[in-house]
Order: sequence, then C-alpha cells, then structure tokens
Amino acid sequence: MDNLSTYIKGEMRRYERRPYGKSIEYSMDVLDRNEQKKLNLRGNAIDISDVGIGIQTDYPLAPGHTLWFENGIEKTGIVKWCVKLDNTYRAGIWLDTVIYSKSLSVEKKEEYTKLLNGSIERFNSQLEDIEKRCNGMENNEEIMKEITRSMNNMVSVCEKYEQGVNYDRAMIKNAQIKFREKTDYMLSKSYFLNRTRTWPQGYQGDYKTLEGIYRNIPLSEGIGYYMDRSFLNAPLAKGVRNRIKRIEEILRDEISQREEQSVLNIACGSCRELMGLTTEISESKAKIVCVDNDNDAIAFAQNRLSYTDILSQIEFYKYNALRMFDYELNKMEFGMQDIIYSVGYFDYLPSGFLTKMLNALYGLLNPGGRLIGAFKDSGHYRAQEYHWFVDWDGFLQRTKDDFDSLFYHAGIPDNKLSISRDETGVIIFYVATK
Repeated sequence: MDNLSTYIKGEMRRYERRPYGKSIEYSMDVLDRNEQKKLNLRGNAIDISDVGIGIQTDYPLAPGHTLWFENGIEKTGIVKWCVKLDNTYRAGIWLDTVIYSKSLSVEKKEEYTKLLNGSIERFNSQLEDIEKRCNGMENNEEIMKEITRSMNNMVSVCEKYEQGVNYDRAMIKNAQIKFREKTDYMLSKSYFLNRTRTWPQGYQGDYKTLEGIYRNIPLSEGIGYYMDRSFLNAPLAKGVRNRIKRIEEILRDEISQREEQSVLNIACGSCRELMGLTTEISESKAKIVCVDNDNDAIAFAQNRLSYTDILSQIEFYKYNALRMFDYELNKMEFGMQDIIYSVGYFDYLPSGFLTKMLNALYGLLNPGGRLIGAFKDSGHYRAQEYHWFVDWDGFLQRTKDDFDSLFYHAGIPDNKLSISRDETGVIIFYVATK
C-alpha cells in the first residue's frame, strides 16, 4: 500500500510496474497569452512499466497534457491522472511506444491538416451519396452498414490526426471545431448528433439526452435515422444503458437488506433506476434524497415518480453537487447515510477534486454503509466519437488504474472495495463499504 505500483484491486495491471526511483527531466508546451511556450521541468520517477510511468513533480499537471521525457526515457507521454499531495503532485503518465520529435514543423502541421481536410471532404461526399438512396427507406441494413463504415473510417482518421500532431491540444481542439463546422450540414440531420453538439439544456450529459439513450429509439428520418442508430449502437451508448440497469440491481440488493435506510442520490437526473425499485423501496421504508442542480430534471423525475406509491419516501433537493467535497457541510445538509450513489456524475470531476469528494462521501456513511459509483473506462471506447463528431468532452478519459488511484488517495481501504464491469466492459462499478 505504500507504493502505488503495488496497489492493485480486483484485476491485475496489464503491464507490471517496476520501482524506478530516478530524477527525470521533462518538457511541455503551454499557451501563454495565445503564444506557445515550452516549459522545462524536473521531477522524480516513482515507478515505470513498458507503457507507463508514475512521477512526482512540483508542477500541477492535468489529464491530457503531453510531456517529452529525457534522461534515458526519450519518449512522449500523455498525463492520464494527477492528484495533489501536500505541496507536490503525483501523476500517472502513458508512454507512447513511438518516439516523436519535440515539436512539429510548420510543413508537418500543414501536411496533417491537409490530409484531415481531404478525409472530411470524402466523408461528406459519402454521406451525400448515401442520403440520395435512403430517403423514405428505414431499416435497410445495407445502408446501415455503409453509414457505420463511413463513420468508423472517419473516426480512425481523427485518431490518426491526433497521433500525427503529437496530441497537441490546441491543434486538436481547433481541428475538432472545424470538423464539426464542415460536417454540420449532414450530421445535424441526426437528432442525437445535433443534440450532443448543441446541448440545448445548457450542459453536457443532460437528463433528456440520457433518457434518449436509455430508450434506444432513433428519432430522425432519412439519413438522420441511420446516424441515430449508429450513435445508439456505439459501445459507450450500450454501456450507458447497461449502467442504469446494473445500478438498479445493486440498489435492489442493498435496499432489500435492511429497513428504513437513508439513501443519497447525487446528480439524480431522471431517476430512471428508481422506477424499477418501487416495491423494494415501499416495503423497506427507505428514505431517498435525490440531488440535482437542474430544475427541469427534478420536475421530470418528480412527475414520473408521482405515478408510483413511493413519492412520499423521496425528497427532491435542488443543490449544486460540486459543494459535496466537504464532510462537515455534507453532514449538516444531509446527515449520515446508509447508501450514497451516483450514476455518471463522477466522470465529469477532475481527479484531485473527485478524490476529496469520495473521501467526504465515504466519511458520511454509517457503519456498513455503501458508496456506489459507476465510471467509464476509456480503454473500451473511442473518445474521438465524442470529441469530434459531437461536443461531448466533459467526461474525463480515465482507465481502471486511474479509478484505483482515486479510491486509494481518497483513503478508502482496498479490502473495503468491490469492483465489477457491465457486459460490454465499458462501465466499471465500484462499491465501497464503510
């Protein structure tokens, strides 16, 4: 437990971490007043594997930062997670197996941009050709295959572009914006793609979007119908549907164990999982506090549950969940709890902040209580589908190692954790017992 490289829960790391214990030099590019500047930094390597390295440094790194290492490592690294430890920072770095130059020439940048633009033109042309053949034709599986193939190929091009520009965040962000502009006249014909580009509710991952994913029904016509299906068939969309079912199963087991349990539902959204638990909630006399900062989400959930006999056992509370990192404040607002859970909110919180929140929520549990969280494993879906095709980059790209680190730094003992996945492997469920 003293060395993070030995802290492994549930399933073994894919690559063995080895103690390293050396001083290292690394550099990174930052934007300062719209100018690209290079920082030369130092740190201490804690452990290393064939594909990753853990470092301690004075600089506040963040997920997505690109680092160039020296002192014998000579590789490019991408920051996967970073947590603050007193006056220093501990970070996990993914090391690329390809050694890149420290900076791209103007010519190289233009070359990758030209290749991307050419692919976008071909992609739009393919969609236009498909559209001519699909108006009024739904459930044509040949057209569905063509749409899927074209979209998958374009995702691969976006992925290669990111690799080709050394994961330069400024270049990638600019390219993503231009991609959405150039493809909007076609992709906006999909209800789901358009909604997750524009976010009419005012924030990413809103309850209406998730309800559409749960229902799994295309809402567009013509070529939009097939793009809706493609969106709904993506691994992460399937994982999200499995997630709500699995959360319902976990809650059913927990609520059925004892009577009059206190339950806290953080960022409750539509409360879909509670609709299948009306019998268990009624019989156990559980009291559930559902917290959300969206008045529309609360009204929707309240109206839905008004058709059941458990509404009197549920309290809806408009509250900003970002305030829930403080144990004393939580205790004053909500009191001690038997079950605390969140369906997908934790994915949107920076690692350092989330560590504090997990610690505070775990402290809020009564003896024998459960803290339940569901996380998206970025190793099981392609982020480009959500960062290029739509503007859904609010949830952070983390892996199981990152989640393990979060709970470790939150002070939650290894032997108090239960870990499982949904059948797609995309969603990981952590249940921490007090």
